[in-house]
Amino acid sequence: MPVNGKRIILLVTLFPMLSAGVLAQSEEIETLDTTVVQSASEELKQAQGVSIITEEDFKRRPVTNDIAEIVRTMPGINLTGNSSSGQYGNKRQIDIRGMGPENTLILIDGKPVLSRNSVKMGRSGERNTQGDSNWVPAEAIESIEVIRGPAAARYGSGASGGVINIITKSPDEASTSITAQTELSSNKYEGDNRRFNLVTSAPLSERFSHRTIVNYNEQDADDPRVNLDATDVTTGRGGTAKAVGAGREGVENIDVRTLVRFDQDDINRWDFEAAYSRQGNRYAGDNAFQGVSYPVDENGNVIIPEPEDLAETDPQSLIGEETLVMHRRTFGVTHNGEYDFGDSFSYIQYESTSNSRLGEGSAGGGEGRINSLEMTTIKLENITAKTEWNVPLTLGGFNQTATFGAEYRKEILDDSVSNQLSLNVVDDGTIPGVETDPENRPSETDATLVGVYVEDNIMLTDSITLTPGLRFDDHSKAGTNLSPSLNASWQASPNIVVQGGISRAFKAPNLYQLNPNYVYYTRGNGCPVDFSNLGGGCHILGNPDLEHETSVNKEIGVNYTNEEGLNAGITYFHNDYKDKIGTGNVPPEYVLPGEEGGEANVQVFQWFNVPEAVISGLEGNLLFPVTSTIEWSTNFTVMLESEDKSTGQPLSIVPDYTVNSLISWQATDALELVLSAQHYGETESPTASVNSGAVIEADDREAYTITNINAIYAFDENLSFNVSVKNLFNESVKREGTQASNAGANTFNEPERSFLLSATYQF
Repeated sequence: MPVNGKRIILLVTLFPMLSAGVLAQSEEIETLDTTVVQSASEELKQAQGVSIITEEDFKRRPVTNDIAEIVRTMPGINLTGNSSSGQYGNKRQIDIRGMGPENTLILIDGKPVLSRNSVKMGRSGERNTQGDSNWVPAEAIESIEVIRGPAAARYGSGASGGVINIITKSPDEASTSITAQTELSSNKYEGDNRRFNLVTSAPLSERFSHRTIVNYNEQDADDPRVNLDATDVTTGRGGTAKAVGAGREGVENIDVRTLVRFDQDDINRWDFEAAYSRQGNRYAGDNAFQGVSYPVDENGNVIIPEPEDLAETDPQSLIGEETLVMHRRTFGVTHNGEYDFGDSFSYIQYESTSNSRLGEGSAGGGEGRINSLEMTTIKLENITAKTEWNVPLTLGGFNQTATFGAEYRKEILDDSVSNQLSLNVVDDGTIPGVETDPENRPSETDATLVGVYVEDNIMLTDSITLTPGLRFDDHSKAGTNLSPSLNASWQASPNIVVQGGISRAFKAPNLYQLNPNYVYYTRGNGCPVDFSNLGGGCHILGNPDLEHETSVNKEIGVNYTNEEGLNAGITYFHNDYKDKIGTGNVPPEYVLPGEEGGEANVQVFQWFNVPEAVISGLEGNLLFPVTSTIEWSTNFTVMLESEDKSTGQPLSIVPDYTVNSLISWQATDALELVLSAQHYGETESPTASVNSGAVIEADDREAYTITNINAIYAFDENLSFNVSVKNLFNESVKREGTQASNAGANTFNEPERSFLLSATYQF
């Protein structure tokens, strides 16, 4: 680790320790006769682009396993891939305002979760991963902060779309809950789910308390035949067959988290936390392109092969098996301080991820296809540290709270798997910085990101608050970035507030995109359409000269509330997205003689920065208490624009509009009934390949609605039940394949009708 990095970690870690012994003794600090203004972080959590998911919301919308299921019901949120390719289409992740999952920063108690970065990024920008939203069970969560737009820029790299901050339950009160849950699908080809967890906390002494979370979940994989009826018979190299898009992958979760809290005094609080999680998949047959292939007879009827007739790496041989395992370990120390002059939040965390999976292809049409029963392992280590200080003061006659912060992030990736593809060129050393022989390529890459920021939440008048901010980041590979921001709030009347903001957010290139020894190859069909195969195929390499992705995010909105509980608002957002990193239809960096000899040449391309893209839309919300026992809430999102300006193609697969609605009825003191629905408008299909730029057949996804009902019953003060029917009307939403198989936007499944039952005993 560089000397400067060590100094920064030391400073970030020791500063709260030193202050605990010195600043806590400042009893003689004069108390100012001012109105204390909340910090910038708290002010921005009141912005139009912020939603809070509570424990009550989890009861009303019970999740199968992954919290993404409830997060997607918030304004501006969808589940999608990181491109419009549809690859790994049933591994959709949280997308905020159309910026893609890679621009959604996930935090647990304010600390970044970066395990998905251990999974290689394919040429299309997709990773074969479930993402980072499934490391904490719903029963252990106190709330989730969903932060969209300009308010998220303060969090630095990876938050251009927004932030999902998962806040776990506090250890301060003695409490134990045990939950058992099962969910059964009405479709025999869809997987069932079982979940059990324990959350316990209690004081250990006057100053010490603890909290422990233990969770086990098992989700069965879908049978590939779940999408059989949605697939056409095709004729290709392998003959006449049905290449069926894989269903939803299953997963086994084992999670253990323990925290010990030390209340040093009334001023200083320390949390010491360790966590271990294991996520093992249940394979459903997915890969980047091909799906699961079934032969057909002369009448077009599918022939189901006998197990003994299948190769050991055939997807059908591996259905339901564990083909990849993610191990995540974290150790962290957090300090919170409440001083006479202000407050502080500081932490240091070590995160280690082991990504083990069966050998996968990394070239052409075989990308992502299992080709070996030998496990390979990629390891990622992250060291993150942060300190943030809020100081109320009066300056220039204005009451305000200034915020000063510093952040450190170190990523170390050890991957001797994804860099082993040979270069199909004759001469060694013809590409600067690239080892032609895979044996000579270093397996380890790393990057360091250091950021400092300042914000000031200023009360200009009793009704106007202004929050300027400035963040500076220095990345060891991609250089510096400056992120200014300005947010404002105007209480126009006792019932109406107008809010707006603008910020420049960014995302640093990831370690795969920056690594020149990360090599992809296609024999010819995958070459960019304007630069067709010259006989030796095409390579795509990482690019150490990439610049940061940036986005100027703007929003303005108005919200109305009254004493009767009505809450209604609407927000317009607009993101000017620049330098998005991709691998599309651009000229090659090199044209070199191929190993085939003769006139066969190899074209070598690199990851590059796409000049411009634009995203804009509307978000709205309505909360209306119909009676003293009936409440109705609705939100909507309308995507007005989402396209790469250079190609006119959509950035990802998201619906034109989304409406989420819920009605809850407190029928008795013990019984609450809930009816909810999510309506998804038509989803536009791309018309060109995200990889090569070649024209493809467009196939929009039609609008559909998922309706759910559930009952929450408190048997007594300790025991409660939740009974739910999801997708009540059994809306059928099938996956037809990927972009490569002309599935257009029909690249994912929605689960059919299922029945959920959970019981929680709390004491």
